[in-house]
Amino acid sequence: MKVRQDAWSHEDDLLLAETVLRYIREGGTQLAAFDEVGDKLNRTSAACGFRWNAEVRNNYEQAIAIAKKQRKERKRALEKLNKETKPTQVESVKKEIQVEETPVPFVPVYTEEVSAELIPSTSTNSITLDDCITFLSSLRSNDLLSNQLEMENNRLRRENESLKQQTKELEKKLDKLTEQQTIIQEDYQALVQIMDRARRLVMFEDAEDRNSPAFRMDKNGNLEQLAK
Repeated sequence: MKVRQDAWSHEDDLLLAETVLRYIREGGTQLAAFDEVGDKLNRTSAACGFRWNAEVRNNYEQAIAIAKKQRKERKRALEKLNKETKPTQVESVKKEIQVEETPVPFVPVYTEEVSAELIPSTSTNSITLDDCITFLSSLRSNDLLSNQLEMENNRLRRENESLKQQTKELEKKLDKLTEQQTIIQEDYQALVQIMDRARRLVMFEDAEDRNSPAFRMDKNGNLEQLAK
């Protein structure tokens, strides 16, 4: 029984992607691809399917489209052979048909849509009830996770807008305080200048008073200067 619980490595994801894309190109089912990968990695088919749907598939949207196009080209070529070639020669010619494979580009495209290609085909007898339950559970988990991420994104967006508004208000207050500080500084400088002029004026008047001669009138009515 497969009970592997360790995390998926980059090499495991790459093997899963290459196998699924190969099955798509060759007209096979994704469930069969999950079975093959599960045998190689000692994992269950359901675990491989969940990993593909939840993490890996979103990174290979363009590669999946190319693989589907190659599958259609292969199918059209085989149909053409069935019409033009004798039945006894069809099988031998099929083996010689090689559809040109386009290199698979790694193009991350993140989407919340689930393609119908992800639903295992019911034409195979290898589908079990556990596989169906696991697959549906994975879809439900993806929906719940998507809703949680959307709610968190909306909350962060509102919080960001609130912080922007607070920043604008603080900038206005800072500008106002800076203006007030400039006015106070100018008033202080003017006051210092006034006080300095007043101090000089008082010192000048004291000096004049000390230098001015003092007089008094004698008994004969004459003014005489007093000695300092």
